[in-house]
Amino acid sequence: MSSFNEFPLDTLILKSLSKMNYQLASAIQAKTIPVILEKRDLIALAHTGSGKTAACAIPICHLVDTTTPHVQALIIVPTRELALQYATETQKIGMDKGVKAFAIFGGESATMQQSKLKHGVHVLVATPGRLIDFIYSRDIDLTHVKTLVLDEADEMLSMGFYEDLLFVMQCLNHDHQTLLFSATMPQQIREIAKNQMKNPFEIAITDEHRTPSQIDHQFLYCRHDQRGEALIHLMKELQPKQSIIFCHSRIEVDKVCRALQKEIDAVDFLHAGLSQDVRTMVTSKFRNSRIKHLVATDVVSRGLDFSGVTHVIIYHLGDDPDVYVHRSGRTGRYDKAGNVVTLVTDRELSTLQQVLKTIKREAMWIGTPPPERAYRKIPSGPAKHRSGPGNYRNKPKAP
Repeated sequence: MSSFNEFPLDTLILKSLSKMNYQLASAIQAKTIPVILEKRDLIALAHTGSGKTAACAIPICHLVDTTTPHVQALIIVPTRELALQYATETQKIGMDKGVKAFAIFGGESATMQQSKLKHGVHVLVATPGRLIDFIYSRDIDLTHVKTLVLDEADEMLSMGFYEDLLFVMQCLNHDHQTLLFSATMPQQIREIAKNQMKNPFEIAITDEHRTPSQIDHQFLYCRHDQRGEALIHLMKELQPKQSIIFCHSRIEVDKVCRALQKEIDAVDFLHAGLSQDVRTMVTSKFRNSRIKHLVATDVVSRGLDFSGVTHVIIYHLGDDPDVYVHRSGRTGRYDKAGNVVTLVTDRELSTLQQVLKTIKREAMWIGTPPPERAYRKIPSGPAKHRSGPGNYRNKPKAP
């Protein structure tokens, strides 16, 4: 690993990094920072938790000219929470140099955001919807943008923002650098690279769908009507230091949260139906460990950095294997050990087959694996199970 002192960075940026205890660059940072400093277009593929935010923010803060108040870097992200996180991280990295970073997104006063922009912002982080609103109303000046960043690009495309991203890119009709960060490389990203970027340098530091090796994947087989009971037993047995419990809907989040709050302490929930103020408060409390267990929808499955999460519990397995990969990426951050435990009923066995193929692992069962009649459909080698602590061979009983 390289030290940040080895890069030709502004001494004030290095000073801020030292205060943040940033000493050694991660793999994605070591490979991307020199390319960005050369002002080349870039496509970077890396798994979640690899340090992509700092990989982008560090060289951008170095390149900012603080003598002018204009927006010089525009960073587009899929969610409000990620926008706030990105702006906060960038502000810290550029603090000693005087770099001003700010985030705009829906759910907060557009008038207040416009006022902040008028007072001078160097690095603007935005969600697509609010950014386009500002472009249409001519409340934003993008003529000085030198660097455009699309972060979590595959997620934005899956959310239906392809046309919006093309519109923004076409609005930047002057010479500028484009950086695209993504976990996967769908066809639409290749089209953007071909039509909107200039001979982009490509970096891939991991297999597109492989999850980090430090994450332990386990599965708990239970009956559908005993899923809630199984979760409570699991939480009491594992006693995770900090966990995220993923559900598939807001209704399910509310139900699971209420059940857990009756049994364990420091439980709260997060989903897109909450006001932005509440979402920000809950996210902050969880990041500061005042909330130990967060029941959530996939609003927190992409990009957000909760470095203290020791366990991800997937209460309801989704149909898309990529969703599993991004959920599991909320633990095992920055090469720390992480644990993912998924509750599996007969209804999810076919999806589990796709998940195991995607993450290139065999199924490791906690307690009793599925009956052979069901499990034989999953070509992942012989069923394995673990006994000892966390063994649910008898609770709940397999159907």
